[in-house]
Amino acid sequence: MSGNIARNTYKLFVGNLPWTISSKELKSYFSRFGHVANAEVVFDKQLGLSKYYGFVIFSQRDAFNSASNQNTHFLEGRVLNVQRATATQ
Repeated sequence: MSGNIARNTYKLFVGNLPWTISSKELKSYFSRFGHVANAEVVFDKQLGLSKYYGFVIFSQRDAFNSASNQNTHFLEGRVLNVQRATATQ
């Protein structure tokens, strides 16, 4: 079954995040589209600062499609760069 989960991962890359956004806030924002299985803001491990991007994984295709098909996402006044994540991300 774990192979099935990997094939059905509905993962988005989210760029241009405000530096003030945490993984919890990222998950909260994208939860409006459906159940978020995981949301993670990427941080510089040495400096502890946001790298201004992250990933959101949805548990359902409909939520993933709704989020990825929305033209513009705004969070704290910034326009987010939302794209379907590639296999290497």
